[in-house]
Amino acid sequence: MTALGLILLCSAANAQDPIKLGVLEDQSGDFAAATIGKVHGIQLATEEINAAGGIAGRPLELVIYDTQSDNTRYQEFMRRVLQRDKVDAVFAGFSSASREAYRPIVNQFDGLAFYNNQYEGGVCDANMIVTGAVPEQQFSTLLPYMMETYGKKVYTIAADYNFGQISAEWVRNLVKDGGGEMVGEEFIPLGVSQFSQTIQNIQAAKPDFVVTLLVGTAQASYYEQAAAANVNLPMASSVNVGQGYEHKRFKPPSLANMYATVNWVEEVDNPQSKAFVERWHKKFPDEPYINQEAENSYLAVYLYKQMVERANGSTDKEELRKVIAQGDVCYDAPEGKVCLDPKSQHMSHSIYLAKVNEDHSISFPKVWNDIKPYWLGEVGCDLTKNDPSEQYTPSNLPKAAN
Repeated sequence: MTALGLILLCSAANAQDPIKLGVLEDQSGDFAAATIGKVHGIQLATEEINAAGGIAGRPLELVIYDTQSDNTRYQEFMRRVLQRDKVDAVFAGFSSASREAYRPIVNQFDGLAFYNNQYEGGVCDANMIVTGAVPEQQFSTLLPYMMETYGKKVYTIAADYNFGQISAEWVRNLVKDGGGEMVGEEFIPLGVSQFSQTIQNIQAAKPDFVVTLLVGTAQASYYEQAAAANVNLPMASSVNVGQGYEHKRFKPPSLANMYATVNWVEEVDNPQSKAFVERWHKKFPDEPYINQEAENSYLAVYLYKQMVERANGSTDKEELRKVIAQGDVCYDAPEGKVCLDPKSQHMSHSIYLAKVNEDHSISFPKVWNDIKPYWLGEVGCDLTKNDPSEQYTPSNLPKAAN
């Protein structure tokens, strides 16, 4: 065989080598109810893409680890998939604490990680792509609606880690900006499942509505306990319903009058959403509910496919970022059209105001179309120019913005 023939043979073989995606998600532990669907979403997208010929002629191969809702496992498995398994990209993490546990490792090995979760916002890091919704998409829509509808006295209960603390800061600022009053704020440690004192505090403070930023199976106990104590206050959330589908897991009317801003839930009624739900249940007939994070994970695989194909089949992070910088990486998702913002590598979304009714059915009093993830760009994050690999908050802005 000639040298040219050998090169062509090797090139053809390489073209058929699989593109490997690491999947680090909590399939057991406190967060499992909300995160098993993320794995399923990635599996469904992978199956569809492979059936249609793969990405640039190469099949997708998944390398999946159960992180067991344990941050140390995220660190262990992130090193493993980047060093030993040599994956091309990683889809990882439910809680913000998990993300912040593994993010330095992704930076150390210059990997590419997709965080397919709603979160408190602010990560400005070229190694991260975020497909979940952020505060300027969820709270900037939700809180004005709630204050106009129910009143301006607000009580927040939040999980006591970075997600809850930073989200509560956003709530505090937006309530103040809207002329409202914070009549109470509590941070609940993860794993707490008894809320009698918190319920008494809320009843004494007499808020017009409660912002619930509770996370995990244990903290979800609040809803039935509050209903049993006849709290009977409207609730507002950026995480409930869309992540933990509490309206399905708990008996009516414990979630009645919960309002959640979500970028998608199973009840969204449009043709592409219905077709997605049908395909999903055909593959996973025992799935109790398809949540927002499942859709975020599904669409992330298709975004990755588009980026690689537009980079002429390259999986190199910098080549993919050149594609993102063009500003037109978009996808017609079950929720509607979504696009990646080049400055922050976060995603635009349709935002649905999901109201839980007395019988725990869902209605949508309002929908905001094409809400951009504008905040990071406004305060000075521009990944097309520099990469600080930082997380910013309203009280911790880039130096140039202070």
